[in-house]
Amino acid sequence: MDELIGIILNIRIRDVADIAIVAFVFYKLYMLIRETRAEQLIKGIFVLLLATQLSQWLQLHVINWILINTMTVGLIALLIVFQPELRRALEYIGRTKFLTKSIVDIEHEELNTVVDEICEAMASLSRQKIGGLIVLEKETGLNEVIETGTVIDGKVSRALLINIFMPNTPLHDGALVIRKSQVLAAGCFLPLTENTNLSKDLGTRHRAGLGITERSDSIVIIVSEETGAISVAENGKLTRFLDIKTLRVRLINSFITTENKKQWQFLKFKRGNKE
Repeated sequence: MDELIGIILNIRIRDVADIAIVAFVFYKLYMLIRETRAEQLIKGIFVLLLATQLSQWLQLHVINWILINTMTVGLIALLIVFQPELRRALEYIGRTKFLTKSIVDIEHEELNTVVDEICEAMASLSRQKIGGLIVLEKETGLNEVIETGTVIDGKVSRALLINIFMPNTPLHDGALVIRKSQVLAAGCFLPLTENTNLSKDLGTRHRAGLGITERSDSIVIIVSEETGAISVAENGKLTRFLDIKTLRVRLINSFITTENKKQWQFLKFKRGNKE
């Protein structure tokens, strides 16, 4: 008891900060791997570590030798198995604000126009129950995704978006990628989500939309072909059954910086008065 009290009394502010930083890092790592296959793999690693320690205590020499060598070789295997998760973690670090200047550099009027065009197009697709999948690029580049589709390189407009997703057209099944105010490509292939806890009602379009947000900071708009419901995927999470007003607010909040929201609201108010 006296030793414990002595340890507590000798704790410095530097030690508390050290522990807090380590705890924060482990928490962020857990949030990155939560509900992915990496979570199950880490549980398996803990089981192996526990089995190795038990075999040493029980003096099971053959089992202990096998487990130790398995763990040694496993370090190399982990780099291969966890390659998607490691890449995702590094991208997450690269997107932190102290390493980037800003979230997006679209001017307010241009952002307002782009959001309006997208929302009008989504409203039309929803009414007609036409499936749609739009990926809005932010800080993480999506060139690998763009290369899987057909280059469009056209200005965002409701007519272009609607026409691309019309049934029986060559590009209607894939994803459409938007960077700032430009439609870069359509008919793109997206990685499916690794989340195993999703509802069985969600089809490939929703799973693909979630998948790209697990690997980047993009925001994805999904229109269900069966129900016409509008959903938004961001940071590996899906929000369903949005109306157009909520969708517009969601897009603005996702792209515009906090310090510029008041200016954007002023521009919107000014435009409303002119109309």
